[in-house]
Amino acid sequence: MQTAEIRRRFLEHFASRGHTVVPSASLVSPDPSLLFTVAGMVPFIPYLTGREPAPYPRATSVQKCVRTLDIEEVGKTTRHGTFFQMNGNFSFGDYFKDGAIQHAWDLITGSVDAGGLGFDPERIWVTVYLDDDEAADAWRRIAGLPDERIQRRGLKDNYWHTGQPGPGGPCSEIYYDRGPEHGPDGGPVVDEDRFLEIWNLVFMQYELADVRSKEEFRIVGDLPKKNIDTGMGLERVAYLLQGVNNLYEIDEVSPVLRRAADLAGVGYGRDHDADVRLRVVADHVRSSLMLIGDGVTPGNEGRGYILRRLLRRAVRSMKLLGVDEATLPELLPVSRDAMKASYPELETDFARISSVAYAEEEAFRRTLSAGTTLFDTAVATAKRAGAPQLSGEQAFSLHDTYGFPIDVTLEMAAEQGVTVDEDGFRALMQQQRDRARADARAKKTGSVDVLAYRRLLADHGPTDWRAYDTLRTESRVLGVVSDLAEEGAGAPAGPGEITRVVLDRTPFYAESGGQVADAGVLTWDGGRAEVLDVQRPVKGLVAHQVRVLDGELREGAELVAEVDREWRLSACQAHSGTHVVHAALRQVLGQQALQSGSYNRPGYLRLDFAWQGALTPQQRHDIEDVANAAVRADHRVTASYMTLPEAQAIGALALFGETYSEQVRVVEIGGPWSRELCGGTHVRGSAQIGTLALTGESSVGSGSRRVEAVVGLDGFRYLARERDLVRQLADLVKAPTDGLVERVSGMLARLRDVDKELAELRAQQTVAAAGELAAGARDVGGVAVVTGSPGGLGGGDLRTLALDVRGRLPADRPGVVLLASESGGKVALVAALNPAAVQRGLSAGDLVRVSAPQVGGKGGGKNDVAQGGGTDPAGIPAALQAGEQAVATAAGR
Repeated sequence: MQTAEIRRRFLEHFASRGHTVVPSASLVSPDPSLLFTVAGMVPFIPYLTGREPAPYPRATSVQKCVRTLDIEEVGKTTRHGTFFQMNGNFSFGDYFKDGAIQHAWDLITGSVDAGGLGFDPERIWVTVYLDDDEAADAWRRIAGLPDERIQRRGLKDNYWHTGQPGPGGPCSEIYYDRGPEHGPDGGPVVDEDRFLEIWNLVFMQYELADVRSKEEFRIVGDLPKKNIDTGMGLERVAYLLQGVNNLYEIDEVSPVLRRAADLAGVGYGRDHDADVRLRVVADHVRSSLMLIGDGVTPGNEGRGYILRRLLRRAVRSMKLLGVDEATLPELLPVSRDAMKASYPELETDFARISSVAYAEEEAFRRTLSAGTTLFDTAVATAKRAGAPQLSGEQAFSLHDTYGFPIDVTLEMAAEQGVTVDEDGFRALMQQQRDRARADARAKKTGSVDVLAYRRLLADHGPTDWRAYDTLRTESRVLGVVSDLAEEGAGAPAGPGEITRVVLDRTPFYAESGGQVADAGVLTWDGGRAEVLDVQRPVKGLVAHQVRVLDGELREGAELVAEVDREWRLSACQAHSGTHVVHAALRQVLGQQALQSGSYNRPGYLRLDFAWQGALTPQQRHDIEDVANAAVRADHRVTASYMTLPEAQAIGALALFGETYSEQVRVVEIGGPWSRELCGGTHVRGSAQIGTLALTGESSVGSGSRRVEAVVGLDGFRYLARERDLVRQLADLVKAPTDGLVERVSGMLARLRDVDKELAELRAQQTVAAAGELAAGARDVGGVAVVTGSPGGLGGGDLRTLALDVRGRLPADRPGVVLLASESGGKVALVAALNPAAVQRGLSAGDLVRVSAPQVGGKGGGKNDVAQGGGTDPAGIPAALQAGEQAVATAAGR
């Protein structure tokens, strides 16, 4: 039975029994304490714990999950995997133990023809908690299980809670007997390889307190509503029903493993090390496909780092299997085809998914090439020093300077029998993070302890923020927060001083969402201050960095806060322009061109988006054209508030990785044409954006591009400068503006012809010079020695000349050529020896090493040809003399 079919049967079984089918939540967990969704019940935690009322009494789902705590163990055994699917059914105060057991029994033992899974009832065993007589009785009554196949276990195995005070209760686990070939008889308490767990039914019935560990807690009493939470491992059930031995052999995983084996020319099951690597590839390729599908992109922190690690472990495993070419273009489509029956969105979104994965592989292949050489050198040095350990500094340098991941360093070191000072590496990484965080905190709060802001928030409550409604408010100073005063409690600020001010209400936009803060002024009786920056140092509070121009600014002052109208308009133009460019990108390039970051200030915007490769001139033209057409259409710009699910239901775009509150703000430009979650300020109609001109496009990392643009008056001025530049060039080359390209192309073609003629003349001169130099060879101890200093030659031309001269010397006699040339204030040195000279014991590398110091440089090379250089042309005669003397000394030995 195919995995997708098991999934379908599970959902239909519970849907037909009054359960609401809930689609899988994203792998990106909404819980800030989790990177990923790690269990099937995670999306239902608010309902199970009673924090929120459940919108339905019964639910069922097949939840995508990722666990990466034991990523290093993946592949070493057939038990570990990172991505898995958890079938679950849930009751929120509806049915309890009898219902859960009845539903489970009907599905697992129901006939295949009737929609069940068809497990043999005689091979089903269960466990219950020690004193859970109710569950044991239900198994006897409903399933007819004999007492010997109902085993009792303690808190460690058959009790569940969240690890925090709240709901908990006993659980009952369902096992399948795989037969005597898999281990001894006696049920799961004897052997859990033969008796394999396939389903866990959790009975949440008690309120727990004083939770100290899995087995240490206090039962306060019964829950007012008892809940059911169950979890069936889909992959585990699949390999039982497909008659294979483990998850790597099921229909959703094995195709990748087989394709990897074919590419590597190895057979699965023949060699332990190769099998481990093949399993790593099969698991990590599937996990990466699913993570990218849910919007995760490779990075150096958090989820992005986990994805990067998975992709790079897969690529390196293929390399260790002997495959040097890029392999993800071969493997990722295989995984897509295996998974698309359950997740059809993988096929429709594959262009975006594959571009992210392939770009990461290409970047890592370059990193591996450079990093492996550096790693090998470091390992060799460590072994020679008699201390087979790479220092934390070496590991950090490989990571920070050359992009070599620490996990790859650790794996490669273990293969070489070398350890890594991991503590030292992590300490250096922490120092780097601390510096970055300190910089970020300084931007938000200056060098003020955040405690000062927290006290203001506690004393006065959140700032009454009016940035959406007005450009002017009458306000009162709640606090002047100084960098220097103790705990931030600032004294009044006088003219010329820069300080931070918290007001009871403000019209100023605080920097967020890529939009810079407003500029403006604060005015009060006898005083004035300009607003330099606005931040939110703590949630709910807005702080203004100001420079006092006149008077004295003190706590309690009544003042007028006013935003610079032109600044705000230009900022609105830029932010709305960012949304328009994003929509234009998706219209021209496809829906996969999703924004990954942005920055906008008055008149200027930049936007980063997922894309592989540079945009073509035509694509840039089309994006600019679509954006300006939207400006010309004067689409209405609206902002509305709704719940996050409601926003997602209407197709509002959210930045992947961002955390949103339950109530979100949706900004629309032209209705569905541009619909995004956004907290910024915007124009009222798209025509207010004004002229929009793309000014640049570049790479900002693997699989990510950046476009830059100017809008409004800045856009007009940019195009005016371009127009003036074209006119000036046209005047210089005496051509009409519409014939400028043709005229410049012709001039460049003529310049190329001239360069070619000059190169031919230089070659002729070199040939002539080679003959003259060879004819002037002197005998030094039986060696024909040619020295010379032709002018104006770079290293490449000088090397060509030296080789030409060497070829003109008699082959049966030792010959040495040593030339030096000055060009642009720098000196090039080349030594060339014929085979007879090398056999005589002479070395070109030694000659350059002797000569180069005379011109303030260094050099070296092989015995037959070597090069060097320096910065002191006055030393050329001494360098040639030193080289000739070295020949004389060596020849006389």
